[in-house]
Amino acid sequence: MAKRENESFSIKDLMGAFIKENKLEKGFRKIHIEEAWVKLMGPGVASYTSEVKLQNGTLVVRLNSSVLREELSYGKEKIVTMINEEMGEDIVKKLMLV
Repeated sequence: MAKRENESFSIKDLMGAFIKENKLEKGFRKIHIEEAWVKLMGPGVASYTSEVKLQNGTLVVRLNSSVLREELSYGKEKIVTMINEEMGEDIVKKLMLV
């Protein structure tokens, strides 16, 4: 019978280890970046957003409104900074509004 270890681990540490072992970081990052977009931009912008995806450091956001696309284009740098702060790491280098 296997010996039981007396060390205790937090759920956060165990989940982090599981995610790393199974190479799931990319998928979790994709989900988290979509949630960050909705949280930071609010329900008004989110309702006009049809797709948010991260490709090689570029955040591609597909919008249904050309007027909103134009308005958001003026604050691209600020949006990139806000997303990176929310994610806790510099993963977004560029924002592309489509």
